[in-house]
Amino acid sequence: MTNSSAHHGSQPWLHQKGEVIQEFGTVKQFPVALSYETRMYSCQRLNKVLADTQILHGLYKKHHWLMRGATFYQLHLVLDRHAGEQLEIVDTLAERVQSLGGVAVGDSRHVAEITSIPRPPDGAEEVPAMLSRLLEAHETILVDAHDAAARAAGSGDDGTNDLLVSQVIRTGERQAWFLAEHLVDTPLVRT
Repeated sequence: MTNSSAHHGSQPWLHQKGEVIQEFGTVKQFPVALSYETRMYSCQRLNKVLADTQILHGLYKKHHWLMRGATFYQLHLVLDRHAGEQLEIVDTLAERVQSLGGVAVGDSRHVAEITSIPRPPDGAEEVPAMLSRLLEAHETILVDAHDAAARAAGSGDDGTNDLLVSQVIRTGERQAWFLAEHLVDTPLVRT
């Protein structure tokens, strides 16, 4: 072996292009004891929740960076913790789609086409407006997740039902509670 061939063999293969081996919106056959129709429907619903959850994660990070005022530190930490929890849900949702034989939505430009959560202003809003925006996004996801969970249960897709109830819904409800309590106008105690 010459030096040039040894050197050439260690070079990465850059600029590779490949054929699409599975189109988005399709499911391949997997032996998971669920019908094609059930898996197809669950993947469609999961991808919608996944897109909205990716947007919610992005909103949490943006608002985490833009917090201001007397409660800056507490909200900065809470929003970052919530963002981390939402990122875990993103990964779990994507893995569920893949385990059903589907293709998880992952590209942020594709996510933007699928989501129903409104785009926020590019600039910074007042803190109550940012918290309200997060609460509205949570409610959008929760409404969809409740419906999708019930339909998954009805079609025998216990795994999708469990994921939506135990992670998306429970985490979303808890996070919405934390945010809503920051918007309550509590009077100061006077002595």
